[in-house]
Amino acid sequence: MNSIQTSRFLKNAFIADAAACSAVAALHLARPQAVIGLLNLPEPLLQGTGLFLVLYVLMLAGLAASRTLWRPLVLLVVAGNVLWALASIDILVLGIVQPSVLGEAYVIAQALATLGLAWLQYIGLKKSQPAGAVTATLSSAV
Repeated sequence: MNSIQTSRFLKNAFIADAAACSAVAALHLARPQAVIGLLNLPEPLLQGTGLFLVLYVLMLAGLAASRTLWRPLVLLVVAGNVLWALASIDILVLGIVQPSVLGEAYVIAQALATLGLAWLQYIGLKKSQPAGAVTATLSSAV
């Protein structure tokens, strides 16, 4: 079975991810000059990630509102978060950006937060029942 009934834990993990991404997107898009001044991150990076995060938040809202989800889709979200965190660290390690010390701390902190959210989403997936499980349990009780 590839469909799951979305657990409350998974819904909350999606909501937490959406809230964090909304805050980061707002910061990147509404105050880019202030962020550039503090973090020394390039404006195209801030704008690109900000716009991506707006779309990602919309997707997370849809996932959080769904009663059933396709298990591979949830795994894709988890994998995407892990890849985002790795890419965030890579831009520092490979010297793609030269942020300030505060900028390095910001990138590392958001990478760690993203990994934490991926872990919560994975736990939420594990807590979710197969889509037919509740119906089968109810009909066997009758």
